[in-house]
Amino acid sequence: MRLRTIAAVVVAGVGGAFVVDRWIGDLIARGEGPDPVMKMAITIRAPIDDVWDVVSDIERQPLWMEEMKAVRLTTPGPVGVGTRGDADVRIFLMGIVDAVEVDVYDPPTRFGIRHVGTYTGGGRITLEAIDRARTLVRWDERLVPPFFPHLGQLVQKPVMGAIFQADLERLREIVESEHAEAVGGAGADAG
Repeated sequence: MRLRTIAAVVVAGVGGAFVVDRWIGDLIARGEGPDPVMKMAITIRAPIDDVWDVVSDIERQPLWMEEMKAVRLTTPGPVGVGTRGDADVRIFLMGIVDAVEVDVYDPPTRFGIRHVGTYTGGGRITLEAIDRARTLVRWDERLVPPFFPHLGQLVQKPVMGAIFQADLERLREIVESEHAEAVGGAGADAG
């Protein structure tokens, strides 16, 4: 009897989640639902080219993206539109391989990827020079999980948004540190 009750609760819960997921999906499709896109931003005290050099260096991204443990480019040649890679990502204690493809590469202002594996969606990092010494970095990301995709996006949004904002803070630390070293080194050589 107890097993049947548990099974009935599980089936009802999954059925309810399915209905809610479809409803949220319909709302989003009509433009009436919550925005599933995570939007993060940060100002970095460094010129746009210095920020671009770090953002677009795919093999160094695990240094500032804490959830990304490693990345492997799977296409040869210079990075650009069409470059593919596999990232070992650990989120919510689960490890997955996130297959991605670069779909926007416009130095030094726009870098974008499409998730083409278990998770779908995409991300855009946009750089805007505030002045010669500061850059505004905007990161918009949409991660679509394989199960309950609409509901899942909304459930993960606050947590993943906070994780990605922390990634941008690490990016800022790296870029500002490298920029300070380069400027300090150039100043020392000039004197």
